Amino acid sequence: MSKTSPVAVVAHNKKTLGGGLEELRDTLSQHGVRDPQWFEVAKSKQVPDQIRQARAKGAHLIFVWGGDGTVQRSVDTLVGDDAAIAILPAGTANLLASNMGIPKDLEKAVAIGLHGIDNRIDAGRINGEHFAVMAGTGLDALMIRDADRGLKDRFGRAAYVFTGARHVRHDPIATKIRVDGEKWFDGEAGCVLIGNVGQISGGITAFDRASPCDGKLDIAVITADGALQWARALTRAAVGNVEKSPLVQVTSGRKFDIKTETSLPYELDGGARKKTGHLKVRVVERAVTLRVPAAAA
Repeated sequence: MSKTSPVAVVAHNKKTLGGGLEELRDTLSQHGVRDPQWFEVAKSKQVPDQIRQARAKGAHLIFVWGGDGTVQRSVDTLVGDDAAIAILPAGTANLLASNMGIPKDLEKAVAIGLHGIDNRIDAGRINGEHFAVMAGTGLDALMIRDADRGLKDRFGRAAYVFTGARHVRHDPIATKIRVDGEKWFDGEAGCVLIGNVGQISGGITAFDRASPCDGKLDIAVITADGALQWARALTRAAVGNVEKSPLVQVTSGRKFDIKTETSLPYELDGGARKKTGHLKVRVVERAVTLRVPAAAA
């Protein structure tokens, strides 16, 4: 491993893409990158230390091989840094990659990483941790928490269907939300979602006007109660125009203060976090540099 290469690879070695990490080495070599810094991890929580090591050794372009959790840890580590992240979408959903036009194709993703455009994107910060795609509490977080228990790797997106079917029967929770210091919502909610981009899992567009470069975050409150109303809300999201649903309220802002009567788990970029009854969220403008296709920039 070279200590001076400006290119590094940080790879979650339990995630797969194309012909695997050996093909990645070959592909990089074909593009002239023959001795990159190379780091492999078995868990996404090990990513930050490896990225810090790569930066200390002079890496300015960091290929991140893994899923949403691996990318989220990378973003959280590099907020305010000038190093570029090049995503190699080797995970289950890869929501940031899909929103930014990075394909689930090893050769094409490497080419974008080496020859694409640097785009400085916003991030969200929730209770001290950064996310690039979305965060949420309520049904969304319960689904993700339970799907993490071995189901997601085995069944992919179908895992969320299995777990969601159980949780739609949960009663909505009394919720209060302030947006940029002003009261915005006070009522019962089944789910609160915060988005930095528009599209979430399964091709559903949760936020019609969201952009990771507008200096704002979008927030949605879903007031659905019971399986029938949830089916209506999700159908509306699947076909677009989610804001026209009477079961969904949407706005945007720079800071959100969210309080729930009952402590609930929350999630960010597909990773479950411990229960809390208070979420503090704000946008961090131009937080990280992402290497993207020219069309996305």
